[in-house]
Amino acid sequence: MVTFLLCIAMLVVGYVIYGRAVEKFFAPSNNPTPAIANPDGIDYVPMSNAKAFLVQLLNIAGLGPIFGAISGALWGPSVYLWIVFGTILAGGVHDYMSGMLSVRNDGASITEVTGKYMGKIMQSIMRVFGLVLLVLVGVVFMVGPAGLLAKLTANVSFLNIQTWTLIILVYYFLATLLPIDKIIGRFYPIFGICLILMAIGIAVSTMIHSAERPMMELTLVNLYPATGKRPIWPLMFITVACGAISGFHATQSPVIARTIKNEKDGRKIFYGAMVAEGIIAMIWAAAAIAFYYDPSKAASGMGLEALLKVKGGNSTSVYEMCKALLPGVGTVIAMLGVIACPITSGDTAFRSARMIVFDWFKLDEKRLKIRLSVAVPLLLVGYVISKINYGVVWRYFSWSNQTLAMIVLWCGATYFATNYPNKNLCWICAIPATFMSSVSVTYLMYAPECFNLIKQGHTGIVISYAVGIIVALAFLVIFIVRAYLSPEKCVEYQKSVKLGRKE
Repeated sequence: MVTFLLCIAMLVVGYVIYGRAVEKFFAPSNNPTPAIANPDGIDYVPMSNAKAFLVQLLNIAGLGPIFGAISGALWGPSVYLWIVFGTILAGGVHDYMSGMLSVRNDGASITEVTGKYMGKIMQSIMRVFGLVLLVLVGVVFMVGPAGLLAKLTANVSFLNIQTWTLIILVYYFLATLLPIDKIIGRFYPIFGICLILMAIGIAVSTMIHSAERPMMELTLVNLYPATGKRPIWPLMFITVACGAISGFHATQSPVIARTIKNEKDGRKIFYGAMVAEGIIAMIWAAAAIAFYYDPSKAASGMGLEALLKVKGGNSTSVYEMCKALLPGVGTVIAMLGVIACPITSGDTAFRSARMIVFDWFKLDEKRLKIRLSVAVPLLLVGYVISKINYGVVWRYFSWSNQTLAMIVLWCGATYFATNYPNKNLCWICAIPATFMSSVSVTYLMYAPECFNLIKQGHTGIVISYAVGIIVALAFLVIFIVRAYLSPEKCVEYQKSVKLGRKE
């Protein structure tokens, strides 16, 4: 329990100290935000800080810090370190930069922001990549809840998985089309509070039951069950995405960037929501290890066999934990977590996809017919993809998710290097960008759904590691050359100084 409490404390201290340092480097101004300068009643709608924070948390969280953290628990307490340091040094920086760069660019989608600072080629790549990821997210967070709802209503013949998928799709259509304050701004704060209370309940109950289910202290030993042994690197760093860093967040941050009323609120909303998600992930990871670990099987390397049998983080494991740890209300809370939370991330995924298309083709979001012409095809594509095997969709989503995070961090590093007199500020983004480049490329080489070098055994692992490190270092060298040898620009910095912003 000591390790768990220390990790929670580190996340809070990280928000206060490192989050403040990132904010100081970025230097938020008093200039009017997009919501204040260009309100349109659709996407650009001012929100209070509390509401913006809760909506941001629910947008980026969904099932990520629950399913991902429980699946990451298969490797044992080593997952704690990734959640803590990933959140503070990578995820928080990623979310803050993606949100604030959108604010600085009139609420532009991350695809347009990336294009501005990294060039037209990267912009085109990001437009396609971002759309694909968002549609995959929408599908993942549509099929999962539909399947569970079908199980719960199995006695009603017409309420099968296809029916529930269509019902959720209709809701997505409304949430994608209507002004942000009609559904999302009105109801999501309630779901956000429920997500937090759900995590607190699990944490408190796990600590109360520590006598029979002790919370494991930190060990770097790979505890993945021997029958299906998987290496920590890079698999755990891909599996635990939203609880440490997630490129999906960069697609969601512009939604809230169009609603905040002051740049100086960015740390509370963007960095703060990521830290809150890290805390939620930490709770679920620690609770899963305590709940499923069997000390009597530790010698055989099968201590977490029970968690592997339920296939890690999914509706089954969440339901079992909630029912046992929170008797009485556990079932209700579990249903809220595995049905409402993913749905509330899926709809904003399609909304963000619609925003990317509008930014790409310079369309007018005020015109209902145009919103319909974009929203309907996107949702139809999502429905078609929902017919594909769910496991396959999830694996491609996971890799594309972390790859997008890598690109956004490089974008943040480029922004600092080309728009501020002190180029060395870029390292708060460049270091985690290099790390995530290695994670993404190594996984690309290793994973069965990619180049599948895992089938080559130890040789395949070595090749995957080598390629991942070499490519990451190559990206770093290219960045250093472009950042330090290119002419000083500082265009935005100079413009902001004239408007009275302090560095």
